[in-house]
Amino acid sequence: MALILSLETATTNCSVALSKDGKILSTRSINNGFSHSEKINIFIEQVIQEAGVVLKDLDAIAVSVGPGSYTGLRIGLSTAKGLCFGLDLPLIAVSTLEAMAVGIKALPNELIVPMIDARRMEAYCAVYDEHNKIISGPEPIVIDEKFYERFRKDFHLVVAGDGADKCISLFQNDNTIRIVPHYFPTAENLSIIAHQKFSEKDFENVSLIEPVYLKEYVSGKKI
Repeated sequence: MALILSLETATTNCSVALSKDGKILSTRSINNGFSHSEKINIFIEQVIQEAGVVLKDLDAIAVSVGPGSYTGLRIGLSTAKGLCFGLDLPLIAVSTLEAMAVGIKALPNELIVPMIDARRMEAYCAVYDEHNKIISGPEPIVIDEKFYERFRKDFHLVVAGDGADKCISLFQNDNTIRIVPHYFPTAENLSIIAHQKFSEKDFENVSLIEPVYLKEYVSGKKI
């Protein structure tokens, strides 16, 4: 019986979910730009109160560790670390792209490609099969006509996320690619993976864990 608080801040979507044994008890989310530092603690308080529990009832904290926004990832991870240290709880790290893939339905002849905008014509991507088993990545990919060409020979692709918006002009008439734009990672999808990891006791070292950036962070640049 695990009560897990999940935090998702890797993109413009700030999302918090409280779940028990994989069942969502309460959620909050907002997607209006990077207001994570203002909203995340408020959302945590709200989902806890709505579920009728207190922080000391939690069994673990789960957090999306990237790839994604440098600032968003740091806010989510620092919040998760603070809760883990303060409440003496285990920390569960979940790949943002894996959490996105969980929410995408695919047919047996389709591969799932969650995509997070990485500026210009780049996106952070990974490739999963219809059972959410990872096939390739995660990695930064330049979006052009050769986008995952090696997979498109045998499969259709389901591309989803704010990075998938960049595929519209290139592949809107290509029947090997199905585009799901404006799709964002959520704490609800993250919690599905978190409960599996909890059952396997797949926990992180709270002191040492860092976000998965995939590209080098340069301080001072606006994200």
